[in-house]
Amino acid sequence: MIPVQQVIPGALETVLRRMPLTRDKVAFAWRVAVGPAVDRATTIDLRDNVLYVSAKDAAWQQEIERSMPLIRKRLAALLGDHTVRKIQLPIP
Repeated sequence: MIPVQQVIPGALETVLRRMPLTRDKVAFAWRVAVGPAVDRATTIDLRDNVLYVSAKDAAWQQEIERSMPLIRKRLAALLGDHTVRKIQLPIP
């Protein structure tokens, strides 16, 4: 028997990858990738495979920068390897 905690992430990835790329799909993947607190502290916009992220303050921006490798890995798993080629934060 496989624990449900191991099945659900894979099933979610499969379902999301099959859906057409929409603003809502990207927003959902972002929420899943970063968690509710970071999601509430940011706004995102995907244009030409670049995910533009604006944080509500410098502390949140620093947290995103620190977590960037993990965020990129999670987004790639949820949206596909080439959907988000770059994550762009404003220059402080």
